[in-house]
Amino acid sequence: MKQKQRVALLCMAAAALIFAACNGDSGNNSTEPQGNSSSSTGISSSCEQINSSSVVKSSSSSVKGSSSSVVVSSSGAKAQSSSSIPVSSSVGTHSSSSLVVSSSSVNVQSSSSVPSSSSAVAPSSVEHDSITYAGQTYRTVKIGTQTWMAENLNYADSIATPNLAGNSWCYKNSADNCAKYGRLYTWTGAMDIDDSNLSARTSAVISGPWQGVCPAGWHVPTAAEWTTLENAVGGRSTAGTALKSTSGWKRNGNGRDVYGFSALPGGIYGEMVFYNSGSSGFWWTATEYRSTGEYTAYIFYDMSYDITSMTSGHSDEVYSRSLRCLKD
Repeated sequence: MKQKQRVALLCMAAAALIFAACNGDSGNNSTEPQGNSSSSTGISSSCEQINSSSVVKSSSSSVKGSSSSVVVSSSGAKAQSSSSIPVSSSVGTHSSSSLVVSSSSVNVQSSSSVPSSSSAVAPSSVEHDSITYAGQTYRTVKIGTQTWMAENLNYADSIATPNLAGNSWCYKNSADNCAKYGRLYTWTGAMDIDDSNLSARTSAVISGPWQGVCPAGWHVPTAAEWTTLENAVGGRSTAGTALKSTSGWKRNGNGRDVYGFSALPGGIYGEMVFYNSGSSGFWWTATEYRSTGEYTAYIFYDMSYDITSMTSGHSDEVYSRSLRCLKD
């Protein structure tokens, strides 16, 4: 009996100590600095359980986020939730720098205009200019070491450029769409080469920076040059958000246009059908994917209203896509 009394007294003393610690921590959750360690998170969690005056069973493999602010990046962006969001410990890591949340479970876009990657080019360092080509003035933007057109090409002179004949279109054959999105080009149209070259290896036809239908001193970018752009704006996973225009994308899938690249969803044309305007943008590269006799595929890059990344793919030249020119 005495042994039981001693155990009871020890338990009461331990409970009193925990209760005192919780009262000391109460009210501090809203002012926690970024990067709290996992140990302090555990104390706060214990206090919340004690103060609720009920026993709460919690799994060590998960943490529930409440309607309070959750720090998601070192830049200070916060995501507000109106309901509890379960976050598995295998997905979120609460470290001294940030709370990383998998995009597969929670889609969070920072309101900050600065890309999260430390290797990204600072938006304040970009240079804006313009170039006039075939009677139309295009905005340009220098991001890192590259100078890009900040608009899709809208060149259509098939007399000066015979290879364009039958190889470029306005979306739904509307001049207004050409003025807004630029033209859609087949790969041979964009490259300004004869269709008879489709069965040949690209390396046998073109070399070095290839002007195509771009202005003199500019060229059709390669896949490697698109990758350079991706890295300059913070990486592939967020390049779509950084480069997409702030309007024009369906279902509020607009980007932040951090650098003034102003990517627009010009859609695609193929097999006599126009589609995806307003939801997706596709841009040709000068890079061949593979060539197998009569079939040749070429790499393109694309962005969509419903994803934050920029992706790449390949297809034959039957489909027509937008074109951004890059300065030599």
